Formats: sequence, C-alpha cells, structure tokens
Amino acid sequence: MDGSLLLSALALVLILEGLLPFIAPGVWRNTMAELVKMEDAKLRLVGLISLSVGLLLLWVFA
Repeated sequence: MDGSLLLSALALVLILEGLLPFIAPGVWRNTMAELVKMEDAKLRLVGLISLSVGLLLLWVFA
C-alpha cells in the first residue's frame, strides 16, 4: 500500500464524516447528544459493530 492510497482513504472518511453535519446539522447535533448519554458498554458495542462492518467491507471488496 502506498501513501497516496492511505491519504485517499483518509480523505474519503473525512468527506463521509462531514456530510451529515453539513446537510442536517440539527439531526447531527441530536445524534451526538444521544451518544453522549449512552453507557460506555453500549457505545463500545456501536463502535465494535461499525469496526466490524468496515473490516468486512474491506475484506469483501479489496
């Protein structure tokens, strides 16, 4: 893997992360407020699921 591929992947992550606050800031703010209220165990589960889906997609399509 060369550096430009890694930077392209990082750029894509930043673009995707910025879409919701740009398009619907109120929804994004409410979602973040709900995440702050979540227990650590539930938040870790959300992170684990997100990580697993990302790894699965990478494995399938790479």
